[in-house]
Amino acid sequence: MAKITYVEFGGKEHVVEVANGLTVMEGARDNGIPGIEADCGGACACSTCHVYVDPAWVGKLPKKDAMEEDMLDFAYQPDPVRSRLTCQLKVSDALDGLVVHMPEKQI
Repeated sequence: MAKITYVEFGGKEHVVEVANGLTVMEGARDNGIPGIEADCGGACACSTCHVYVDPAWVGKLPKKDAMEEDMLDFAYQPDPVRSRLTCQLKVSDALDGLVVHMPEKQI
């Protein structure tokens, strides 16, 4: 399990434990975290699970693949360094302490 902090656009924090093997998106969905819509259910086809990864975590995550890069082009105000799709971030013990910030809105 990993403890993940989801920060709403207004600053409210939600700290939840997410089981290994799930995605960061599933952790948000299963815990009722607002701000991650996940319209496609994790298929990397909509970019409505877009977040900004806390700067301290950017270099600790696996690199974005081409499909994620393409989908981020459709996200609301993507950041070339910090933007990620939470459906593409698989939870493991290595993500314990991860902090993600939601954008003002999803597309």
